Amino acid sequence: MKMLRFRSSSIKSLSQDIKCTIRHLDDTELPCIIQDAKGQFLIDYICKHFNLLEKDYFGIRYVDPEKQRHWLEPNKTIVKQMKSQPPYTMCFRVKFYPAEPMKIKEELTRYLLYLQIKRDIFHGRLLCSLSDAAFLGAYTLQAELGDYEPNEHPDGYVSEIKLFPKQTQKLERKMAEIHKNELRGQSAAVAELNLLQKAHTLETYGVDPHPCKDSSGATAFIGFTAIGFVVFQGNKRVHLIKWSDVSKLKFSGKTFCVHGLQKEKKIVLTYHTSTPDACKHLWKCGVENQAFYKYAKSSQIKTVSSSNIFFKGRRFCFSGRVAKEVIEASTKIQRTPPEVHRFTLAQSRSCCSLSKHLITNLETAESSLPSPTESEEHSTMDDGELLKLNDESTPDEEVVKELHNKLIEMEESGCENQEEKSKDCPTISELVYNPSTSVLPTPVEDGGIDLLFNSHSIGNQKDNEGSNNELDATETTSLIGDEEELKEVKWVFSRSFELLTSNRHLNMLAKSFVKLLLVGLGLLLFAFPLLLVLLESDIDASFLREIRQTPEFEQFHNEYFCPLRQWLTCKIHYVLDKLGSS
Repeated sequence: MKMLRFRSSSIKSLSQDIKCTIRHLDDTELPCIIQDAKGQFLIDYICKHFNLLEKDYFGIRYVDPEKQRHWLEPNKTIVKQMKSQPPYTMCFRVKFYPAEPMKIKEELTRYLLYLQIKRDIFHGRLLCSLSDAAFLGAYTLQAELGDYEPNEHPDGYVSEIKLFPKQTQKLERKMAEIHKNELRGQSAAVAELNLLQKAHTLETYGVDPHPCKDSSGATAFIGFTAIGFVVFQGNKRVHLIKWSDVSKLKFSGKTFCVHGLQKEKKIVLTYHTSTPDACKHLWKCGVENQAFYKYAKSSQIKTVSSSNIFFKGRRFCFSGRVAKEVIEASTKIQRTPPEVHRFTLAQSRSCCSLSKHLITNLETAESSLPSPTESEEHSTMDDGELLKLNDESTPDEEVVKELHNKLIEMEESGCENQEEKSKDCPTISELVYNPSTSVLPTPVEDGGIDLLFNSHSIGNQKDNEGSNNELDATETTSLIGDEEELKEVKWVFSRSFELLTSNRHLNMLAKSFVKLLLVGLGLLLFAFPLLLVLLESDIDASFLREIRQTPEFEQFHNEYFCPLRQWLTCKIHYVLDKLGSS
């Protein structure tokens, strides 16, 4: 493959060449060389490589050394954004999911969105019922295998294709039945569009889940969709605030806050992330999604701050076209549709081939196999659970063979009890929303999300346990009493704050008073030096001479200023005399 070279048009681009690899949704890789280029420059070249015009839905994602994921900012140079050492590895992904896939004009754009949705399904980011999962799987089979043919598709052919993280035999039978009886004659493009139409009706469509903890310490997933801000706990959506009702998005340290309206009441939702970088990334994603989906024109977008205080916090502004402008521009596209080069299930690494049960996906490589005892207890565990995937690396060939052999051994040992146990498996709609931890925007270790949040406080907890054991009974009693007093004080302050903030008229009066006070101070700061210049200086400028000769000024000087000056002079002399005598 020919290596592309990206250079900025400035004269300063004399630095050394930096190698970079872009991984696409179809798992192909594009090597390139960057040299003092901005993020938008690289995005434009990737879209040109695809011959893609509807490019505003897409972005480039990268991972820093702390395993925190970021979106490449278009207005900053690439080298300044990357914290790791070259060569760089980045991934081309869907950043903003279209609210209505039918409004996408070109088949190429729909195909790339289809590839992204397929990844979301495979990694558990798209939660759906068993019936919806069956149709999504059947559409995928029709798009990539074509019409059902008995000679080409023997019994059990669906079980050799891994499409879902938890793929039961019941689901596979439903997929095969729909593929055989209901989808015959559909072309790949039609099947892909049907999948997009089905997927965009689901609650988790377009959700890039950010793991966090709520105020009670329960695990939650925050996401942003075309509709608004969403929060999932378990398998339920516990919050949905439309973008028109979201007033502010803030963060400070590890704390993320959403100010908005819910059922005509003002609410503030507070969540805690594992690291400050994760919180900052969450805030940026929220600001960008709100700007993209809420506003009618990009000229309406303003720079936002992460704090109310103007000299504190981060400032960020979304740059690019908004959703309505993208849709309007799509209607004006007039060209011969570009050819779409599709990758079949046998060619793509994002699904296993028809002859192997091993999954090798562009989204990666952090593998974890259970112990022999665990494999006996969880013999119904799917292959997708045995191999955790990630976006940034691929397993070596020897490791792949090892994993493949172990998977086959486990499959043979558990095949006898598999049919009986699969009957008791819950449907997909009953499963807890648990996307693959290795593909979350916030880094999560193999131990899970709880370990991610608890690991930072393990040492502190041990120290606290040791010190608490040494406390006497009297000290413990006093501490409990102090805690109760603090709780009461905190309750009083919180109630008073709620009363103040809930009174709309009082808030408006306070704001107007503060504005009036600021205006008065500004006028004083401007008028006082001007009066001193007029009254005390010897500057003989023409306009000052004219002002001094007016009757009003002479009256003010003789009746007010001179007596005031004499009074101040007497007071100052009096104070100085007292200080001198003492």
